[in-house]
Amino acid sequence: MTPIDLRSDTVTRPTAAMREAMARAEVGDDVYGEDPTVNLLQQEVAALLGKEAALFVPSGTMANQVSLGVLTRPGDEIVCDAGAHCISFESGALAALWGVQARTIAADRGLLDPVEVEAAIRPAGDVFPRTRAVALENTHNRGGGAVYPLERIRALGELARRRGLHLHLDGARLWNACAATGIAPAEYAREATTVSVCLSKGLGAPAGSLVAGSRDLVAEARRLRKRLGGGMRQAGVLAAAGLHALRNHRGRLAEDHANARRLADGLTELGGLLPFPVETNLVFVAFTGRSAADLSARLASEGVLANPEGSRPELLRLVTHLDVSRAQVDDALARIARVLRAA
Repeated sequence: MTPIDLRSDTVTRPTAAMREAMARAEVGDDVYGEDPTVNLLQQEVAALLGKEAALFVPSGTMANQVSLGVLTRPGDEIVCDAGAHCISFESGALAALWGVQARTIAADRGLLDPVEVEAAIRPAGDVFPRTRAVALENTHNRGGGAVYPLERIRALGELARRRGLHLHLDGARLWNACAATGIAPAEYAREATTVSVCLSKGLGAPAGSLVAGSRDLVAEARRLRKRLGGGMRQAGVLAAAGLHALRNHRGRLAEDHANARRLADGLTELGGLLPFPVETNLVFVAFTGRSAADLSARLASEGVLANPEGSRPELLRLVTHLDVSRAQVDDALARIARVLRAA
């Protein structure tokens, strides 16, 4: 039985064309700034996001953390959603690396409300941490792949400017937001001081993310990347995969979204409860009386891999991606139905 892996869009494998691009990549030493393929990737991503410069880093966690590292100082505070990736899934890096704390808001689907953000900004005074930045996530993972309305981001940008704050956009799945709405990446990124984007999720590259912003901030991010051990020498092999993904895989993300909606409809027919509407490629589902951990184990025995979401014991997360076809979605639903009948 061939496994159908719905755990994450990070499990994709390089396509044959991507492997060919990697094999042919021109390389140099990126720590010296001499890898031409890395430099080209950085230029293309900066242009896509409407920023002066971009920096290639190994992972989304590093992209978020070097971004927040350049925007803050020890003892500062950021405002973000309570389920934000930068504080929920990055091993406490914000505090451990930069001595920065987070003031969290339990936002609906993870989408920050400017009124609530303004109320969370600390007043000036010796006894308070200094609020330095607002961090938002588009799409929002724990919000079920929720897409930020552009007007909401503009309002948060206006608030940040008025209050003298930075805005960081965690755009690990920004490409999915763009595919769902037709809004250009640069429009979503316009209000942000720093933006992180990922190549190894929906786009299917084997590794890599980028940080984009002003030339000065990206230069400082490069210094922090080095501090964290993120200088990768002949990284053009990986950058070539990212370039191929950007040029060839963004246009097909709508297929993943359609497959996710088909999966969600099928799960609903099987009695599943969806806590969030399915806007992109993430599907969250619960089945009454069943724990997600138990159901995940039972599904694995049928060759369907899916992870408990973690915030609630009954919630399961399934993710469509480059390596999951429409036929495999239908097959997965048939296998899930067998598990539900047998359990």
